[in-house]
Amino acid sequence: MNTQLRISGCISDSIVDGPGIRYVVFVQGCPHHCPGCHNPDTHDFEGGYPADTEKILQQIGSDPLISGVTFSGGEPFCQAAALCELGERVRALGKNIVVYSGYTFEELLEKGKTEPDVLCLLRLCDLLIDGRYVESLRDLSLQFRGSSNQRLIDLKKEFAEPS
Repeated sequence: MNTQLRISGCISDSIVDGPGIRYVVFVQGCPHHCPGCHNPDTHDFEGGYPADTEKILQQIGSDPLISGVTFSGGEPFCQAAALCELGERVRALGKNIVVYSGYTFEELLEKGKTEPDVLCLLRLCDLLIDGRYVESLRDLSLQFRGSSNQRLIDLKKEFAEPS
């Protein structure tokens, strides 16, 4: 992988960060600073450490129970180029991809007009959980998200070619 990826950490065997058993990459750096954020330690763009993507891919590939990979954070779309490279290799392993973003889908499409890596990452992913976390809208009954303004968006459906 040529593009540097900065992360705060990874976990394997998550069942709360998307469907199935997932490997989760928490990227470092977030511009949103949502009050009540679940991962405030990921906000500082200077924090975390450079990722060993080969090691990450080896861990993903060596666990047959992992159905997919989740990019969380921090804000994954602040490192879209590096995550596109990693995402393509994750796809080659036959895994699905979920991405969490504080940006809305519409904001990401707009960013994609000037930042092609944003569109690349969106097109690689199966599911987007979008929108900033809003503490006053916190709802622990929601699947895979923390506040009711956040949406689950099927990106394969959004980017499907019309028949």
